[in-house]
Amino acid sequence: MRCRGEVVRRGSVSLREICRRQTKLLMKYFVYILKSQKNNDIYVGSTENLTKRIKLHNFGKVKSTKPYGPWTLLESKEFDSRSEAVRQEKFMKTGQQKEMLKRKYGLVAKW
Repeated sequence: MRCRGEVVRRGSVSLREICRRQTKLLMKYFVYILKSQKNNDIYVGSTENLTKRIKLHNFGKVKSTKPYGPWTLLESKEFDSRSEAVRQEKFMKTGQQKEMLKRKYGLVAKW
């Protein structure tokens, strides 16, 4: 079935609403970890379109990461819902988790 914005009624639900629901079921969300090539810092974020989001980071279109690019993708994880992805992103942004990520990727100063 193709969705073109037509409003055709099937019972009490429009075709547009059916298409919106189907599209939502197919959507995937990602949590990603980037490493700055400039200062070895780590950035954690979430998005629906991973490729596009990394390009935005590297083209300086994201205010919080603009001064530290270019960025390298270290890791990404796929989720079925936006709420799951955002929950994981918030967890990974905690100080303790960020330190664990830095250790995992060898970005912590060794004394």
